[in-house]
Amino acid sequence: MNIDVVKSEKNELEIKIDNLTVAEIIRVYLNEQGIEFAAWRREHPTKPAILKIESSGSTVKKAVSDAIAAIQKDLGKVSSALKK
Repeated sequence: MNIDVVKSEKNELEIKIDNLTVAEIIRVYLNEQGIEFAAWRREHPTKPAILKIESSGSTVKKAVSDAIAAIQKDLGKVSSALKK
């Protein structure tokens, strides 16, 4: 999986992700956290998705970090439940 940062500012971040599933999961978790704007778009099915994130309160990098930590926590719960 390739991830490239296209634009990085305090309150705005654009990331190229070649995996739509990961882009969608991050978008959902960011929206659940109350981020101002998180959406992805793709110019063509052969090109990677661009995930755009905007926030007016906290920094975007912190919000993405928190979302990824929440995803890892939930995946750990699912993994332990499946092992039973």
